[in-house]
Amino acid sequence: MKLGRRVFLAILAASAAAFGIYRSRHSLKVFLKEPERESRPEIRKNPFVRGRKSLVAASGGTDLKRMVREAVASIGGFGLLDLRSRRVLVKPNIVGGRKNPTTTNPAVIEAVVKVLYEEGAARVFVGDMSALIRGGTKKNMERTGIMKAVRDSGAEPVFFEDHGWVNVKVEGKYIKEVSVTEWIFNVDKVINVPVIKTHKYAGYSICLKNFVGATHFSQRPYLVDRTHWEEVVSELNLAYRPDLNVVDGTKVMIEGGPWEGTAEDVGVILAGGDRIACDVTGLAIIKSFGRWKRLASISPWEMRQVKRAVELGLGANNTSEMELVIARSGGNPAFNDLMERVRTMI
Repeated sequence: MKLGRRVFLAILAASAAAFGIYRSRHSLKVFLKEPERESRPEIRKNPFVRGRKSLVAASGGTDLKRMVREAVASIGGFGLLDLRSRRVLVKPNIVGGRKNPTTTNPAVIEAVVKVLYEEGAARVFVGDMSALIRGGTKKNMERTGIMKAVRDSGAEPVFFEDHGWVNVKVEGKYIKEVSVTEWIFNVDKVINVPVIKTHKYAGYSICLKNFVGATHFSQRPYLVDRTHWEEVVSELNLAYRPDLNVVDGTKVMIEGGPWEGTAEDVGVILAGGDRIACDVTGLAIIKSFGRWKRLASISPWEMRQVKRAVELGLGANNTSEMELVIARSGGNPAFNDLMERVRTMI
Protein backbone atom coordinates (compact mmCIF):
# COMPACT_ATOMS: atom_id res chain seq x y z
CA MET A 1 0.00 0.00 0.00
CA LYS A 2 2.80 2.48 0.93
CA LEU A 3 4.72 1.88 -2.28
CA GLY A 4 1.55 2.26 -4.28
CA ARG A 5 0.85 5.62 -2.66
CA ARG A 6 4.34 6.90 -3.36
CA VAL A 7 4.00 5.93 -7.00
CA PHE A 8 0.58 7.53 -7.18
CA LEU A 9 1.70 10.81 -5.60
CA ALA A 10 4.63 11.02 -8.02
CA ILE A 11 2.26 10.54 -10.94
CA LEU A 12 -0.19 12.97 -9.39
CA ALA A 13 2.42 15.71 -9.07
CA ALA A 14 3.54 15.28 -12.68
CA SER A 15 0.11 15.10 -14.29
CA ALA A 16 -2.23 17.17 -12.11
CA ALA A 17 -2.49 19.91 -14.72
CA ALA A 18 -3.47 17.41 -17.41
CA PHE A 19 -6.01 15.40 -15.48
CA GLY A 20 -7.39 17.95 -13.03
CA ILE A 21 -7.31 15.58 -10.09
CA TYR A 22 -6.30 18.30 -7.63
CA ARG A 23 -9.23 20.46 -8.68
CA SER A 24 -11.80 17.94 -7.48
CA ARG A 25 -9.69 16.28 -4.76
CA HIS A 26 -12.02 13.31 -5.23
CA SER A 27 -9.45 10.74 -6.34
CA LEU A 28 -6.82 11.83 -3.82
CA LYS A 29 -9.26 11.57 -0.91
CA VAL A 30 -10.37 8.07 -1.88
CA PHE A 31 -6.81 6.97 -2.61
CA LEU A 32 -5.60 7.88 0.89
CA LYS A 33 -8.44 6.10 2.71
CA GLU A 34 -7.16 3.05 4.60
CA PRO A 35 -8.96 -0.33 4.89
CA GLU A 36 -10.88 -0.57 8.16
CA ARG A 37 -10.74 -4.32 8.76
CA GLU A 38 -9.48 -7.63 7.40
CA SER A 39 -11.33 -10.66 6.09
CA ARG A 40 -10.80 -13.92 4.29
CA PRO A 41 -11.52 -14.12 0.56
CA GLU A 42 -15.20 -14.33 -0.37
CA ILE A 43 -14.97 -17.62 -2.26
CA ARG A 44 -18.36 -19.16 -3.07
CA LYS A 45 -19.06 -22.43 -4.81
CA ASN A 46 -20.25 -22.28 -8.41
CA PRO A 47 -23.65 -24.02 -8.50
CA PHE A 48 -24.04 -23.66 -12.26
CA VAL A 49 -22.33 -26.87 -13.36
CA ARG A 50 -23.31 -30.06 -15.14
CA GLY A 51 -21.17 -33.16 -15.16
CA ARG A 52 -18.31 -31.16 -13.61
CA LYS A 53 -18.47 -28.70 -16.49
CA SER A 54 -19.03 -24.97 -15.95
CA LEU A 55 -22.16 -23.90 -17.76
CA VAL A 56 -22.43 -20.70 -19.81
CA ALA A 57 -25.69 -19.85 -21.53
CA ALA A 58 -26.34 -17.39 -24.35
CA SER A 59 -29.74 -15.89 -25.05
CA GLY A 60 -30.55 -13.59 -27.96
CA GLY A 61 -33.22 -11.08 -28.86
CA THR A 62 -34.46 -7.70 -27.65
CA ASP A 63 -36.65 -8.55 -24.64
CA LEU A 64 -33.98 -8.21 -21.97
CA LYS A 65 -35.97 -9.58 -19.03
CA ARG A 66 -36.80 -12.67 -21.04
CA MET A 67 -33.19 -13.00 -22.12
CA VAL A 68 -31.88 -12.74 -18.56
CA ARG A 69 -34.40 -15.29 -17.33
CA GLU A 70 -33.82 -17.63 -20.26
CA ALA A 71 -30.04 -17.53 -19.94
CA VAL A 72 -30.09 -18.24 -16.21
CA ALA A 73 -32.79 -20.91 -16.60
CA SER A 74 -30.56 -22.65 -19.16
CA ILE A 75 -27.82 -23.15 -16.56
CA GLY A 76 -30.06 -24.28 -13.71
CA GLY A 77 -32.15 -21.27 -12.75
CA PHE A 78 -32.19 -18.59 -10.07
CA GLY A 79 -33.42 -21.16 -7.57
CA LEU A 80 -29.81 -22.32 -7.16
CA LEU A 81 -29.01 -18.94 -5.59
CA ASP A 82 -31.76 -18.97 -2.93
CA LEU A 83 -32.49 -15.25 -3.36
CA ARG A 84 -35.62 -15.03 -1.21
CA SER A 85 -35.25 -12.33 1.47
CA ARG A 86 -31.61 -11.78 0.48
CA ARG A 87 -29.66 -8.56 0.07
CA VAL A 88 -28.10 -8.53 -3.39
CA LEU A 89 -25.36 -6.35 -4.91
CA VAL A 90 -25.39 -5.86 -8.68
CA LYS A 91 -21.92 -4.82 -9.94
CA PRO A 92 -22.03 -3.19 -13.41
CA ASN A 93 -19.19 -1.55 -15.31
CA ILE A 94 -19.42 2.22 -14.70
CA VAL A 95 -15.77 2.98 -15.46
CA GLY A 96 -16.66 6.52 -16.58
CA GLY A 97 -19.38 8.69 -18.05
CA ARG A 98 -19.49 7.29 -21.58
CA LYS A 99 -22.53 5.24 -22.52
CA ASN A 100 -22.80 1.59 -23.55
CA PRO A 101 -20.68 -0.28 -24.61
CA THR A 102 -18.00 1.61 -22.68
CA THR A 103 -20.26 0.96 -19.70
CA THR A 104 -22.98 -1.60 -19.02
CA ASN A 105 -26.29 -1.04 -20.82
CA PRO A 106 -28.73 0.58 -18.33
CA ALA A 107 -31.58 -1.50 -19.77
CA VAL A 108 -29.68 -4.67 -18.83
CA ILE A 109 -29.20 -3.39 -15.27
CA GLU A 110 -32.91 -2.60 -15.02
CA ALA A 111 -33.86 -6.04 -16.33
CA VAL A 112 -31.52 -7.84 -13.92
CA VAL A 113 -32.79 -5.88 -10.91
CA LYS A 114 -36.44 -6.49 -11.77
CA VAL A 115 -35.82 -10.22 -12.16
CA LEU A 116 -34.00 -10.33 -8.81
CA TYR A 117 -36.97 -8.73 -7.08
CA GLU A 118 -39.33 -11.13 -8.83
CA GLU A 119 -37.16 -13.96 -7.49
CA GLY A 120 -37.71 -12.73 -3.93
CA ALA A 121 -34.69 -10.54 -3.19
CA ALA A 122 -35.40 -8.24 -0.23
CA ARG A 123 -33.14 -5.36 -1.29
CA VAL A 124 -31.06 -4.86 -4.41
CA PHE A 125 -28.12 -2.46 -4.55
CA VAL A 126 -26.31 -1.34 -7.70
CA GLY A 127 -22.75 -0.29 -6.95
CA ASP A 128 -19.40 0.50 -8.53
CA MET A 129 -16.47 2.95 -8.39
CA SER A 130 -15.41 4.75 -11.56
CA ALA A 131 -11.81 4.90 -12.77
CA LEU A 132 -9.19 7.03 -11.06
CA ILE A 133 -9.40 10.08 -13.32
CA ARG A 134 -12.98 9.72 -14.55
CA GLY A 135 -14.82 11.55 -11.76
CA GLY A 136 -17.33 10.42 -9.15
CA THR A 137 -19.45 7.34 -9.66
CA LYS A 138 -22.69 9.15 -8.88
CA LYS A 139 -22.19 11.62 -11.71
CA ASN A 140 -21.18 8.84 -14.08
CA MET A 141 -24.24 6.79 -13.14
CA GLU A 142 -26.36 9.78 -14.12
CA ARG A 143 -24.47 10.44 -17.37
CA THR A 144 -24.73 6.86 -18.55
CA GLY A 145 -28.41 6.49 -17.72
CA ILE A 146 -27.69 3.81 -15.13
CA MET A 147 -28.98 5.97 -12.27
CA LYS A 148 -32.39 6.23 -13.93
CA ALA A 149 -32.42 2.47 -14.48
CA VAL A 150 -31.57 1.93 -10.81
CA ARG A 151 -34.38 4.17 -9.65
CA ASP A 152 -36.93 2.85 -12.15
CA SER A 153 -36.23 -0.74 -11.08
CA GLY A 154 -36.49 -0.02 -7.36
CA ALA A 155 -32.85 -0.67 -6.57
CA GLU A 156 -30.59 1.48 -4.41
CA PRO A 157 -27.42 3.12 -5.80
CA VAL A 158 -24.11 2.64 -3.99
CA PHE A 159 -20.90 4.53 -4.70
CA PHE A 160 -18.00 2.51 -3.31
CA GLU A 161 -15.78 5.56 -2.80
CA ASP A 162 -18.20 6.77 -0.11
CA HIS A 163 -17.80 3.59 1.95
CA GLY A 164 -15.18 1.53 3.73
CA TRP A 165 -12.62 -0.99 2.54
CA VAL A 166 -11.74 -4.49 3.70
CA ASN A 167 -8.21 -5.88 3.38
CA VAL A 168 -8.10 -9.43 1.99
CA LYS A 169 -4.90 -11.49 2.01
CA VAL A 170 -4.28 -13.43 -1.22
CA GLU A 171 -1.57 -15.72 -2.59
CA GLY A 172 -0.68 -13.93 -5.80
CA LYS A 173 2.63 -13.50 -7.54
CA TYR A 174 2.21 -9.78 -8.11
CA ILE A 175 -0.11 -8.89 -5.26
CA LYS A 176 -0.45 -10.23 -1.70
CA GLU A 177 -3.45 -8.29 -0.46
CA VAL A 178 -6.54 -6.78 -2.04
CA SER A 179 -8.50 -3.89 -0.53
CA VAL A 180 -12.10 -4.65 -1.45
CA THR A 181 -15.20 -2.51 -1.04
CA GLU A 182 -17.05 -3.42 2.14
CA TRP A 183 -20.16 -3.91 0.02
CA ILE A 184 -18.91 -7.29 -1.16
CA PHE A 185 -19.23 -8.33 2.49
CA ASN A 186 -22.37 -6.32 3.34
CA VAL A 187 -24.70 -8.37 1.13
CA ASP A 188 -25.73 -12.00 0.80
CA LYS A 189 -25.22 -12.33 -2.96
CA VAL A 190 -23.15 -10.58 -5.65
CA ILE A 191 -24.25 -10.48 -9.28
CA ASN A 192 -21.52 -9.40 -11.70
CA VAL A 193 -22.93 -7.53 -14.75
CA PRO A 194 -20.03 -6.52 -17.02
CA VAL A 195 -20.06 -5.47 -20.65
CA ILE A 196 -18.03 -7.15 -23.40
CA LYS A 197 -15.28 -4.89 -24.74
CA THR A 198 -11.69 -4.76 -25.87
CA HIS A 199 -9.12 -3.02 -23.66
CA LYS A 200 -5.77 -1.86 -25.05
CA TYR A 201 -4.04 -2.20 -21.66
CA ALA A 202 -5.78 -5.14 -19.98
CA GLY A 203 -6.36 -7.05 -23.21
CA TYR A 204 -10.10 -7.10 -22.75
CA SER A 205 -12.74 -6.27 -20.14
CA ILE A 206 -15.51 -8.70 -19.20
CA CYS A 207 -16.04 -10.58 -15.91
CA LEU A 208 -12.54 -10.66 -14.41
CA LYS A 209 -11.72 -7.04 -15.27
CA ASN A 210 -15.06 -5.79 -13.91
CA PHE A 211 -13.92 -6.57 -10.34
CA VAL A 212 -11.26 -3.84 -10.55
CA GLY A 213 -14.03 -1.30 -9.90
CA ALA A 214 -14.64 -2.92 -6.50
CA THR A 215 -11.00 -2.54 -5.42
CA HIS A 216 -9.07 0.36 -3.87
CA PHE A 217 -7.52 2.99 -6.16
CA SER A 218 -4.03 2.16 -4.85
CA GLN A 219 -4.32 -1.31 -6.39
CA ARG A 220 -5.06 -0.31 -9.92
CA PRO A 221 -3.03 -2.74 -12.09
CA TYR A 222 -0.89 0.00 -13.62
CA LEU A 223 0.23 1.03 -10.11
CA VAL A 224 0.91 -2.53 -8.97
CA ASP A 225 2.89 -3.68 -12.02
CA ARG A 226 2.20 -2.02 -15.34
CA THR A 227 4.22 -4.68 -17.22
CA HIS A 228 1.85 -7.38 -15.93
CA TRP A 229 -1.40 -5.46 -16.05
CA GLU A 230 -3.43 -8.46 -17.23
CA GLU A 231 -2.03 -10.86 -14.63
CA VAL A 232 -2.74 -8.37 -11.83
CA VAL A 233 -6.36 -8.13 -12.97
CA SER A 234 -6.69 -11.89 -12.55
CA GLU A 235 -4.95 -11.94 -9.17
CA LEU A 236 -7.31 -9.29 -7.78
CA ASN A 237 -10.08 -11.84 -8.38
CA LEU A 238 -8.55 -14.13 -5.74
CA ALA A 239 -10.34 -11.94 -3.18
CA TYR A 240 -13.87 -13.01 -4.12
CA ARG A 241 -16.11 -14.91 -6.51
CA PRO A 242 -19.50 -13.53 -7.65
CA ASP A 243 -22.52 -15.77 -7.23
CA LEU A 244 -23.53 -15.22 -10.85
CA ASN A 245 -22.26 -13.40 -13.94
CA VAL A 246 -24.86 -11.86 -16.25
CA VAL A 247 -22.86 -10.48 -19.17
CA ASP A 248 -24.12 -7.60 -21.30
CA GLY A 249 -23.55 -8.43 -24.96
CA THR A 250 -26.31 -6.20 -26.31
CA LYS A 251 -23.67 -3.98 -27.91
CA VAL A 252 -20.09 -5.25 -28.01
CA MET A 253 -16.89 -3.24 -28.48
CA ILE A 254 -14.92 -5.38 -30.91
CA GLU A 255 -11.78 -3.23 -31.24
CA GLY A 256 -10.24 -0.04 -29.89
CA GLY A 257 -11.47 -0.17 -26.29
CA PRO A 258 -11.92 0.52 -23.49
CA TRP A 259 -13.13 4.12 -23.78
CA GLU A 260 -14.21 4.17 -27.39
CA GLY A 261 -13.88 1.96 -30.40
CA THR A 262 -15.72 -0.07 -33.02
CA ALA A 263 -18.99 -1.42 -31.66
CA GLU A 264 -21.47 -3.95 -33.00
CA ASP A 265 -25.09 -4.53 -32.04
CA VAL A 266 -25.08 -8.19 -31.02
CA GLY A 267 -28.20 -8.61 -28.86
CA VAL A 268 -26.80 -11.29 -26.55
CA ILE A 269 -26.98 -11.96 -22.82
CA LEU A 270 -24.57 -14.50 -21.31
CA ALA A 271 -25.00 -16.11 -17.90
CA GLY A 272 -22.73 -18.36 -15.87
CA GLY A 273 -21.08 -18.85 -12.52
CA ASP A 274 -17.55 -19.25 -13.92
CA ARG A 275 -15.72 -16.00 -14.77
CA ILE A 276 -13.19 -17.72 -17.02
CA ALA A 277 -15.83 -19.59 -19.01
CA CYS A 278 -17.88 -16.42 -19.45
CA ASP A 279 -14.82 -14.40 -20.46
CA VAL A 280 -13.72 -16.99 -23.02
CA THR A 281 -17.21 -16.95 -24.52
CA GLY A 282 -17.25 -13.14 -24.64
CA LEU A 283 -13.81 -13.13 -26.25
CA ALA A 284 -15.04 -15.61 -28.85
CA ILE A 285 -17.88 -13.19 -29.68
CA ILE A 286 -15.30 -10.43 -30.23
CA LYS A 287 -13.11 -12.78 -32.28
CA SER A 288 -16.04 -13.83 -34.48
CA PHE A 289 -16.13 -10.36 -36.07
CA GLY A 290 -12.51 -10.66 -37.22
CA ARG A 291 -11.66 -7.01 -36.55
CA TRP A 292 -9.37 -7.20 -33.50
CA LYS A 293 -5.85 -8.12 -34.59
CA ARG A 294 -4.75 -9.00 -31.05
CA LEU A 295 -7.10 -11.99 -30.99
CA ALA A 296 -7.06 -12.85 -34.69
CA SER A 297 -4.43 -15.59 -34.60
CA ILE A 298 -4.83 -16.95 -31.08
CA SER A 299 -7.44 -18.73 -29.00
CA PRO A 300 -9.29 -16.82 -26.26
CA TRP A 301 -7.60 -19.22 -23.84
CA GLU A 302 -4.25 -17.68 -24.76
CA MET A 303 -5.17 -14.19 -23.54
CA ARG A 304 -2.98 -13.33 -20.55
CA GLN A 305 -5.89 -12.58 -18.20
CA VAL A 306 -7.36 -15.97 -18.97
CA LYS A 307 -4.06 -17.84 -18.71
CA ARG A 308 -3.27 -16.37 -15.30
CA ALA A 309 -6.82 -16.98 -14.06
CA VAL A 310 -6.49 -20.63 -15.10
CA GLU A 311 -3.17 -20.89 -13.22
CA LEU A 312 -4.89 -19.47 -10.13
CA GLY A 313 -7.75 -21.98 -10.32
CA LEU A 314 -10.45 -19.33 -10.77
CA GLY A 315 -12.57 -21.46 -13.09
CA ALA A 316 -12.48 -23.80 -16.07
CA ASN A 317 -9.00 -24.83 -17.26
CA ASN A 318 -9.91 -25.45 -20.89
CA THR A 319 -12.79 -26.02 -23.30
CA SER A 320 -13.38 -29.55 -22.02
CA GLU A 321 -14.27 -28.13 -18.59
CA MET A 322 -17.04 -25.82 -19.83
CA GLU A 323 -20.26 -26.17 -21.81
CA LEU A 324 -21.91 -23.47 -23.88
CA VAL A 325 -25.70 -23.72 -23.89
CA ILE A 326 -27.39 -21.79 -26.69
CA ALA A 327 -30.96 -20.81 -25.82
CA ARG A 328 -32.88 -20.57 -29.07
CA SER A 329 -36.33 -19.30 -28.08
CA GLY A 330 -36.61 -15.68 -29.18
CA GLY A 331 -33.31 -15.82 -31.03
CA ASN A 332 -33.06 -15.18 -34.77
CA PRO A 333 -31.01 -16.95 -37.45
CA ALA A 334 -28.24 -14.34 -37.15
CA PHE A 335 -27.98 -15.02 -33.40
CA ASN A 336 -27.90 -18.77 -33.94
CA ASP A 337 -25.23 -18.45 -36.64
CA LEU A 338 -23.13 -16.19 -34.41
CA MET A 339 -23.28 -18.56 -31.47
CA GLU A 340 -22.38 -21.56 -33.60
CA ARG A 341 -19.27 -19.65 -34.76
CA VAL A 342 -18.53 -18.80 -31.14
CA ARG A 343 -18.81 -22.44 -30.18
CA THR A 344 -16.00 -23.32 -32.61
CA MET A 345 -13.76 -20.62 -31.16
CA ILE A 346 -13.85 -21.44 -27.43
